[in-house]
Amino acid sequence: MNTTNPLLKPFTNKDQATPFDLIKAEHYLPAVDEAVKIAKENIAKIKANTAAPNFENTILALEAASELAERVSGIYSNMEVANADEALQALAKDIYPKMSALSSDVSLDAEIFQRVKTVYDQRASMNLNAEQTRLLEKTYLSFTRNGALLSATDKEKMRAIDQELAVLSPKFSENVLKATNAFEMYLDNKDDVAGLPEGILEGAAAMAEAKGQKGKWLFTLSIPSYLPFLTYAKNRTLREKMWRAYAGRAYKGEFDNQGNILKIIQLKDQRAKLLGFKDCADFVLAERMAKNPQTVMGFLNKLLTASKEAGKKDVAELAEYAKKHDGLTEIKPWDVAYYSEKLKEEKYSFNEEDLRPFFKLENVVEGVFQHAQKLYGLTFKENKEIPGYHPEVKAYEIYEEKSGKYMGLFYTDFFPRETKKGGAWMTQFRSQGLINGEMKRPHVSIVCNFTKPTPTKPSLLTYDEVRTLFHEFGHALHGMLSECTYTTLSGTSVYWDFVELPSQIMENWAGEKEGLDLFARHYETGEKMPAELIAKVKASQQFQAGYMSCRQIQFGLMDMAWHSTDPSTISDVDAFEDKATAETRLFPKMEGANSSCSFSHIFAGGYSAGYYSYKWAEVLDADAFEYFKEKGLFDPEVAKKFKDNILSRGGTEHPMELYKKFRGREPDPNALLRREGLI
Repeated sequence: MNTTNPLLKPFTNKDQATPFDLIKAEHYLPAVDEAVKIAKENIAKIKANTAAPNFENTILALEAASELAERVSGIYSNMEVANADEALQALAKDIYPKMSALSSDVSLDAEIFQRVKTVYDQRASMNLNAEQTRLLEKTYLSFTRNGALLSATDKEKMRAIDQELAVLSPKFSENVLKATNAFEMYLDNKDDVAGLPEGILEGAAAMAEAKGQKGKWLFTLSIPSYLPFLTYAKNRTLREKMWRAYAGRAYKGEFDNQGNILKIIQLKDQRAKLLGFKDCADFVLAERMAKNPQTVMGFLNKLLTASKEAGKKDVAELAEYAKKHDGLTEIKPWDVAYYSEKLKEEKYSFNEEDLRPFFKLENVVEGVFQHAQKLYGLTFKENKEIPGYHPEVKAYEIYEEKSGKYMGLFYTDFFPRETKKGGAWMTQFRSQGLINGEMKRPHVSIVCNFTKPTPTKPSLLTYDEVRTLFHEFGHALHGMLSECTYTTLSGTSVYWDFVELPSQIMENWAGEKEGLDLFARHYETGEKMPAELIAKVKASQQFQAGYMSCRQIQFGLMDMAWHSTDPSTISDVDAFEDKATAETRLFPKMEGANSSCSFSHIFAGGYSAGYYSYKWAEVLDADAFEYFKEKGLFDPEVAKKFKDNILSRGGTEHPMELYKKFRGREPDPNALLRREGLI
């Protein structure tokens, strides 16, 4: 291929790392067009093959057919959420539909499907190994779940639906980002910032100065700015202003997502019905550990029964505290973080800010690396020669300590910016497995929105941010330690209600003395976090567990409601949310607040009818971590079992089978309730 486009030329960096330094916005569209053209040529070759369809000439050939298109669009979609200016964002409306069209072209091609079906029908006589069988099954299912068995008319309907969704989902998340960025609160009165820690004020002053407002403090809806304000600001009126701005993002106004939601659920419902499913939830859950909506509803309602009374007690205790100390007659949502922090301080005699000095970002990163070394024998070496897509991005080479085997690349991107969506996630620029006929190691990345360094202080994380880093690093390990043959099955390519197990289990180490001792050092004195402070942190871990559990269950039930209700009966987004969350709410619904309009996980991410996965995986992780606690937090035998049966196996077997191989039995559903002190 004779081209000057860096996305299409061979990548010449270490291990063919992505040449971010050479890629510009104008390269993406031509590269996608060329890569789609190559994919179509590859598909045509498969169809033209006169030999009888078999695993190699059909299933494996399909696996490789759109490698380039997936690589190019994968780089784009990662940039679109992590580092997108207006020009890059604008490409979404062209790139996503092109990729969706390619996907439809393949999955709705009758000749290709006939070949796949032939291999699938003869699988018993083909002498395939377990992984080949799994890839074949997954390929066949991918076709049928994308319309291969439909009539010609219905195939066209399906194609149109997928095209429309390919535009609506990015539009939804773009609205959330723009609505988040649109709010700015400048303060210049000392009384307005009373209660806020000095480090937070320093960061707010630096942000204001960067925007030409020297001498003021700037607060925004990015989490490192928003959460501390709600937690520490004494000024209740301003807390309310911040809370309302955050709770009403993309609801009404310029970046309103209500129309997008109604359209998205309508299209997803139509799609599920075309395929013969009752609704979207029914369709999604057919390929999950939970299997069906009844199981999910039963699971969430069982947790709700265990959590709701505890949640009510948590709120009553908070209301009592606020009344006693500040004479509050009624506690409101914008008071929760503020009084929780005060109550926690009274109960456990420490506050979140006491922890920050022990969590310098660089030390915490070193800490997760040490965990990876002690548990799984991995080492990390920064390589400054490998380009990042932003000056703050670092790249590391990963090695197996004992054998010296190269295990892949790891990128980190930690701070908020206006070109980055909120939240934290793990992603990959290259999956582990066969690519271009060669076994390749993965290129894994984690993207977060943590507290930035200030002119006088390094980045000092909150305890919540530390847990987030451990969480995303758990996902990263799932990618790094993958030892599969095919990229479609490797790493995190597992059922969505299983994918959170590796991430959530990692958070546990950040709550244990043995884990914290590895990295929690005071950023100025270098001394370890005192044992009594760790004991207080540990004692506080069940604090407001009922309230927090109800909140997660609320999101899970709301997600299920959106995806299992007939959309023709929904005309008012807010009224529907109100009804769907009635059972789980511990506060009355507030005018102008709406969670659905900024719920990117379910309307712009992969979590539609899948948000319950977080609670589901919490059961798995609580049960799995009990095993580590029985044998020792860094027990090599348990760690090896976890690595060999879960982290390295991707989606090569049913998750329950993998879990049983690790644990010796199915998970105990009460493990989570035990951990949270709810039974």
